[in-house]
Amino acid sequence: MHGPAFAADPATTYRRLRAHGPTAPVELAPGVKATLVTSYEAALHVLRGTETFSKDPRRWNDLNNGVVPMDSPVVPMMMYRPNALFTDGEEHRRLRGAITDSLARVEPNTLRDYVERSADTLIDRFAPTGEADLLGEYAQVIPLLVFNHLFGCPADYGLKLVEGMSGIVDGVDAAKCDELLTSTLVDLVRLKRRQPGPDVTSWMAAHPAALTDEEMVHSLVVLLGGGTEPQQNLIANGLCLLLSDDRFAGDLSGGSLPVDDALDEVLWTDPPLANYAVHYPRRDVLYEGVLLKEGDPLVVSLAAANTDPALRNDQRAGNRGHLAWGAGPHNCPAQNEARLIASVAVEKLLDRLSDVELAVPVGELEWRPGPFHRALAALPVTFPPAPVVGASIDDPGSPMPRSTGPYGLRPGARGPAEPAHPKNGWARLLAWWRGE
Repeated sequence: MHGPAFAADPATTYRRLRAHGPTAPVELAPGVKATLVTSYEAALHVLRGTETFSKDPRRWNDLNNGVVPMDSPVVPMMMYRPNALFTDGEEHRRLRGAITDSLARVEPNTLRDYVERSADTLIDRFAPTGEADLLGEYAQVIPLLVFNHLFGCPADYGLKLVEGMSGIVDGVDAAKCDELLTSTLVDLVRLKRRQPGPDVTSWMAAHPAALTDEEMVHSLVVLLGGGTEPQQNLIANGLCLLLSDDRFAGDLSGGSLPVDDALDEVLWTDPPLANYAVHYPRRDVLYEGVLLKEGDPLVVSLAAANTDPALRNDQRAGNRGHLAWGAGPHNCPAQNEARLIASVAVEKLLDRLSDVELAVPVGELEWRPGPFHRALAALPVTFPPAPVVGASIDDPGSPMPRSTGPYGLRPGARGPAEPAHPKNGWARLLAWWRGE
């Protein structure tokens, strides 16, 4: 499940694995073995089976025994951290309570307004040019802006956090990126202990759960992991679907914006976090004739479960029975906020840019390798140049320097050149944040 072949066509891999039954042996990274859960029924069995399956990675046999080295690219995504994602029972409820109670203080209308203003600010930077990479210049940046705003995060901190999380999910320099992520979060927690404000970080620090600094840091890892990388993929994958699938693209030309239907389709068929929700059997378990050994990782394929042939897949619009947000006690605590951000971002982009089109055929788009996510490397588009609206957000910055698009395109050009890795955009973003 690593390498470009899986990234380009994961559906074929899922079909092949289903021949093994509801679970199948896989390799997440070189030498990292796991069992992938591919059926919808089995996924629910694992996600809800707290008496049988644990979330605590300290049970992971191969990591404990040195079979999986600590520098494996998947370890930062799977190793134990003292937060709600990797704990069970009462400890999980205490840590999750601090998150859910703090997120509940975020006012939806205020969040919508900030996303709209952020979207307008970003669109203003490329609207007059007639071309853009909607991943690097839009979908990646909106979650960064929202995270910084909601968590009271200084701009430079936010950029380091998202760069660190992106590297961890990609499995590129994962250990180094984990160090960057952790050290930056330590600085943020210390800052908010000294100077609390009306933000999620400060609310978590003051919560009756009395989180330690270490618990604060790793609780923020959960929120950052769910609020940036998957969020950008949901926005980008939704835009890609709307611009390439005749079921939706036809409605766009008629003035209709079926954004909610498109997001539902993405969450069913291309969920931004495709394979994760790692569990460990508390004891040897025989499931559908397959022995699941105590302490061996079970990775739930949310994407494979959602597309299980046993399900009726012809009526997805408005159907929220997918597993993209997980299920059971560890389901995503911020799914309402995530959907609102994605919906507003997509609607605003399509409203501002008329006749936007993919700059390359959809089959030529590159997908980033990695066992966990479903993520584009770039989303190049062209459109008739549009006027700016003069939007601004609280953070100052001069226009991002631009020359050609991510595929070396000028407005109206066609045909791919060498695509840029997402990290190539971080330097430009940092320059923008600093007003350089």
